[in-house]
Amino acid sequence: MSAIRDLLTALRGRPGVDAAIVVGRDGLVIDDESRDGVDRERIAAHAPALLTAGDDVGAAANRGALVTLVLEHERGGLAILSVLSRDASLLVLLDPSADAGPLLQELRRERARLASLV
Repeated sequence: MSAIRDLLTALRGRPGVDAAIVVGRDGLVIDDESRDGVDRERIAAHAPALLTAGDDVGAAANRGALVTLVLEHERGGLAILSVLSRDASLLVLLDPSADAGPLLQELRRERARLASLV
């Protein structure tokens, strides 16, 4: 698991990243790095519903399975859910000051390598 830990530590070290959580398809936390006050278990518990909804939209639009989901909330900040494998996803919480563009590009570019870690 040290490879996962290294990934999470690197992500959490980026400016504006409040949490990096690897979550199982069952909604349980596999591993995480998060700032104090982030309710990682509660957040992770919602991942299965998000994944299912994303897959359903993709099927209805004839676009295939969900790969990445970006959520923006009224008090600012983004949540990025990136599917790594059939059994695990990466959930990254960004504060409003974070630049999500480079992170999204990196997640897309490194998807296969990240998937090999879980």
